[in-house]
Amino acid sequence: MTEPAAQPIFFVVDEDPTAVETLVGDLERRFQADFQVMGETSAQAALERLGALRESGEQVALIICYESMRAMPGSELLARSQSTHPDAKRILLIDYGDMFPAARRVRLPGSYTSMLEVIAHGMALGHVEYYLTKPWRPRQHLLYPVVGEALAAWTRLNCPGFAPVRIAGDHWDPRSFAVRDALKRNSVPYAFYDRGSPEGAKLLQQLDDVPGNPVIFLAGGRVLTSYTRADVAEAVGARIRPRLDAYDLVVAGAGPAGLSAAVYGASEGLSTLVLESTAIGGQAGTSSRIRNFLGFPAGISGGELADRAYEQAWMFGAEFVLMNGATGLSAGGDGLQVTLSGGSQVTARAVVLATGVRYRQLDAPGIAGLVGAGVFYGSALSEAPAVKDQDVFIVGAGNSAGQTAIYLARSARSVTLLVRGDSLATSMSDYLVTEIAGTPRVHVRLHTEVAAARGDHRLTELVLRDRATGADETMPAAALFVMIGATPHTDWLPGDVARDRHGFILTGRDLPGEDRAKAGQPVPLPLETSLPGVFAAGDVHAGSAQRVASAVGEGSVAVPQVHQHLQRQATQPAR
Repeated sequence: MTEPAAQPIFFVVDEDPTAVETLVGDLERRFQADFQVMGETSAQAALERLGALRESGEQVALIICYESMRAMPGSELLARSQSTHPDAKRILLIDYGDMFPAARRVRLPGSYTSMLEVIAHGMALGHVEYYLTKPWRPRQHLLYPVVGEALAAWTRLNCPGFAPVRIAGDHWDPRSFAVRDALKRNSVPYAFYDRGSPEGAKLLQQLDDVPGNPVIFLAGGRVLTSYTRADVAEAVGARIRPRLDAYDLVVAGAGPAGLSAAVYGASEGLSTLVLESTAIGGQAGTSSRIRNFLGFPAGISGGELADRAYEQAWMFGAEFVLMNGATGLSAGGDGLQVTLSGGSQVTARAVVLATGVRYRQLDAPGIAGLVGAGVFYGSALSEAPAVKDQDVFIVGAGNSAGQTAIYLARSARSVTLLVRGDSLATSMSDYLVTEIAGTPRVHVRLHTEVAAARGDHRLTELVLRDRATGADETMPAAALFVMIGATPHTDWLPGDVARDRHGFILTGRDLPGEDRAKAGQPVPLPLETSLPGVFAAGDVHAGSAQRVASAVGEGSVAVPQVHQHLQRQATQPAR
């Protein structure tokens, strides 16, 4: 009989025995059915015990540590604990009075002048994720919400629960990656087994004829051996075809801008259809942690933010169609005609274009043949388990590259950022530059580019070129993540939607004079394109700030302009 797995652990550290006893008791009152709660009153003893727990294979879910300890600041202990329990969520315990700038400055460690600096620095380096004040009573208002939020974040990553989809295939087969990535990005729990593993072989024994491509086993007993992405989406319950023929508003793209437009459009009574060709959340959905989005001081993963926005839009009545994006747009007598990749059409009174951007392709020998087999465009968070204890590389110097580096450093042996320029600071947010500098497993190589990629069926090594000297160096590599700027996804649009020379959509006053003064047409609204009733929001819009918050803002602002367009239509005389 198999022994049940030990319960994950909450670990409390404070030099005050009474505080430890009280906090342990309060946590047990709420969480002891599912978690063990342990406490230590010595920083050194705590580190030793955490090491012993790692050696014995125990899971530590949360570490709560008091900052103002005499032997060692709590933030330092939390930083050291990353080497033994990288997946644990870390909560810094501070005194309530320390929240005020002038309070008790003499007690702070190092050169910090306020507890805010301690917390901000710890969050920037990834050592502190949440903070809790002492006293934490009443528990229901001050303790349990903070612990609950941290625990929810830990559970999403470490306790996926039942997987309704099981996949058996070759791990480094690009087709396997495509299936895993689509499921991961659309928040569908799955389990992947290499066909050579005992679990994979057992699954494939169910088939009389085993295909070369990955085989998908569904919870109800259905098996997919030949399929498209749309087939997989439909099999797991997603809608892949619109219910209606006509809508008030069609939103092309389900990134932050499209999700925002869907929330506001549906909440304001517009029948709203969202068309997405790949995954809810767009590029932002692949971000491991977004630290600068309003209202989330501890940060939030792009996937979680996208899931929340999708649920919010869905609850207001927005309809989502996946793996069947917009591929055509034209103006007709009954309104705007939107063509889907599956070949069908829907009519819309207004359209919001929020198709975002896609990463530029890396032009180096060997890259194209290894895409999905060790070379990935974007962060591809589904591949994090496969690079555990291996050397990985990231090409790029933007925020997405930095976030991916920090995320992969939790499991990879080393993560190397390859940067063509002479600094990260010109293209990456300061908090990420600081975090990268404080993460030992992340290395930065400036003035460096990929000269070639090599491998038989999967990536095994990279040739790196020093742009200053021209010298080449061959390095072993398990994975390469390419994040080198973006091009707008606008090549499917008709010629009468004006764009700049890079393909980004022009709107409002940015439109050429002839587009703004076409005979018989009203002056375009600020986010309206040269095609009346069609609006652009988010990264696809020329002049976008390329930030999640600005994309959300443009998506929300587009909807009042949609209403203005509809009112304008209603008052125009019939022709």
